[in-house]
Amino acid sequence: MWKIILGFIAFAILAIFVLTRSGGDIDLGGEKHDVGAGAGHAQPAAPAASK
Repeated sequence: MWKIILGFIAFAILAIFVLTRSGGDIDLGGEKHDVGAGAGHAQPAAPAASK
């Protein structure tokens, strides 16, 4: 049983090492709920300049 756990830990360490070295944007912080960064959100319209 301890061999399975040790193998899983070794595989997880190797996977994290490879992912961080591959140049990918790895974020282990969990889900982000940034409302302003969504693609479906419209930007507020700029007021029209009066003459």
